[in-house]
Amino acid sequence: MNRYRIALLILFAFIVTSRSAQAQAKILTEAAPAAGGFSATRLARLDSGMHSWVNQKWVNGSVVLIARHGKIVFYKAHGYNDPTTKAPLDKTGIFRVASQTKALTTVAIMMLWEEGKFSLDDPVSRFIPTFANQKVLASFNPKDTTYTTVPAKRSVTIRDLLTHTSGLGYPAIGPPAESAIYAKSRMTGGVGINGEKLADAMTRLGSLPLFFQPGEDWKYGLNMDVLGYLIEKWSGLTLEDFFLKRICQPLGMKDTYFNVPPGKGGRLVNFFLGDSTGRIQKQSAVFGGALDMNYPLKKHDYFSGGGGLSTTIYDYAIFLQMLLNGGEYNGVRLLARNTVRLMTMNQIGDLSPNVGDHARDNKFGFGFLVISENGSRFTPSQAGTYSWGGVFSTSYWVDPKEDMLVLIYRQMWGPYVTNTDKAFKPLVYQAIND
Repeated sequence: MNRYRIALLILFAFIVTSRSAQAQAKILTEAAPAAGGFSATRLARLDSGMHSWVNQKWVNGSVVLIARHGKIVFYKAHGYNDPTTKAPLDKTGIFRVASQTKALTTVAIMMLWEEGKFSLDDPVSRFIPTFANQKVLASFNPKDTTYTTVPAKRSVTIRDLLTHTSGLGYPAIGPPAESAIYAKSRMTGGVGINGEKLADAMTRLGSLPLFFQPGEDWKYGLNMDVLGYLIEKWSGLTLEDFFLKRICQPLGMKDTYFNVPPGKGGRLVNFFLGDSTGRIQKQSAVFGGALDMNYPLKKHDYFSGGGGLSTTIYDYAIFLQMLLNGGEYNGVRLLARNTVRLMTMNQIGDLSPNVGDHARDNKFGFGFLVISENGSRFTPSQAGTYSWGGVFSTSYWVDPKEDMLVLIYRQMWGPYVTNTDKAFKPLVYQAIND
């Protein structure tokens, strides 16, 4: 009997130790490539590739972080942050991540959904009255920007916002009718905005026409900005404070901000513009001077759910690891694992997201592009991989079947930046060695 009890105790201790080790593996730690199932020799090809991208003047520089099984197997920067002094690009630099803000907004929304603040199929008009009795654009006269509408067949729902199937558009990046209607009503993309509140803009948006019937198509639009306003209404916090107090601080994300503190301003990475001749120049403003690229350093209180955050690649890796862990990181649970499952599966049925290569073959969840079984034939990423990025050339993906997250950050526009994207993914996957 004593031997039996001893055996049970040993088995119990083994199970507890094993579970503890598994939990510990979910916390990001730097390790040798082999610890994450990578070949150091083959991973060196990525090192060489990043160096060659700079030499070929595709980019001024880039930072990459790869983690598998909770082990950071690659975390390096190549290139420069100053074209004059050739000051190196720091892997701990703070990057403008623009639409990568959307993933935090999605997590915040689903946290509030778990708290019972709303139902996914609630009409937006229940919370923002101007979204009641919406109209859909029928015709547009470019000569005087007048237009006609037809009634929406149904109300826009929270689910529609999360999936970009609401009929909302995006200022300045849509077709002429969309851009003109939004410009006339002073709608913006939400980045670098001063002198206005998110609440005012989103209230105004509700009175404008939709660009298709809700639920009948997919279109990248101001959906996350509306959700950002709803987060403020439901939580009683500004979006900045919600992100800080409910997401960033609990997870240990110490460098993620709408307003980068003055003491960290020197870490904001410079932005560059390249041309076909290989010339790469630092830019203080873009869009013809309309957007000052120092906007993260200029105190503002317009917090867009669709863009505006600045962060480090390491901070964002923590956030992604939380999702890969099923909503938990380092003992802090933000979401239930089945909530993460909802966020990262096909939520648009037979519709197709019109973004990225082979767009028709992939799907969209809540806030993420999701690679379908059919779409996986075009990429080494497995079906179920979810991803997004930012307009200033930052991007990420999470491959749950490989238990892996990957990020590449740049701060540059130019004709050759996409060359690095095409070269990057094969260099990551070819190095997996288990």
